[in-house]
Amino acid sequence: MDRIERRIRRQHLPRLNGRRWTDSLAGLVVPLLALAVWQWVASHGWVNPQLLPAPLAVWNKWVDYLLPLAPYAGAGRDGWFRWAMSGELPRDIAASLYRVAVGFVLGAGLALPLGLAMGTSRIVHAWMNPLVQVLRPIPPIAYIPLAILWFGLGDPPAVFLIALGAFFPVLMNTVAGVRQVDGIYLRAARNLGAGRVTMFVRVILPAAMPYILAGVRIGIGTAFIVVIVSEMIAVNDGLGYRILEAREYFWSDKIIAGMISIGLLGLAIDFGMSRLTRYLLRWHRGLEQ
Repeated sequence: MDRIERRIRRQHLPRLNGRRWTDSLAGLVVPLLALAVWQWVASHGWVNPQLLPAPLAVWNKWVDYLLPLAPYAGAGRDGWFRWAMSGELPRDIAASLYRVAVGFVLGAGLALPLGLAMGTSRIVHAWMNPLVQVLRPIPPIAYIPLAILWFGLGDPPAVFLIALGAFFPVLMNTVAGVRQVDGIYLRAARNLGAGRVTMFVRVILPAAMPYILAGVRIGIGTAFIVVIVSEMIAVNDGLGYRILEAREYFWSDKIIAGMISIGLLGLAIDFGMSRLTRYLLRWHRGLEQ
């Protein structure tokens, strides 16, 4: 059976790869068209460059202020370009990712066991669900005043807000995944003599894993959103802080460059999570994936 499945996958693999490349190229059409229209409108002076600079101006500001190595405008006397170490972007990315990692590990580390307990135990669910449902609709941004009062300024309030933002997506998806396990699997495992530990490890946890990983992916995305907001308030480095700093000096081109940096970093994180989920759930995926 495994041999037949491998043969089918080999037959479909070239077509699937070709379709993925076609979809990826098609996805570049709209962004490139938007950039062309943006540049055309800005070059004709239809918008105030202080409010909406041209894409080339944003690119130049990105190179000047964000990239770790930025060349001067001209070459030196010996004919070689001179390079200036800026290092803002690597430092800001490292600071933001550090806060996201610490906050997400804390939030998901608390949410996962609680979600498994609420999903498998009717008593735990009855005790904890009312409190969870009351706290879940409150956005993490609403906790900013309390976070500053409790933890002061710096990384602790940012990590607290990130952990809070990652907690509920992981928790709710874990509970839903455990409670959605098909009863046929449970009855079959009981008929085969599976105990509680075996039932949980070999049946419930694998069946709930798609929901759990979906919650992890949503939780990381939420954590990345919260870290940008928290960095505008409580810390003095990071991508969010850099955008707020640019606003103070009316550097709209740097604001947009920072926003693009955030978008690209978020895209990379989501792509990595997608690949990890696909790998961990390769037994759960069909040929179309």
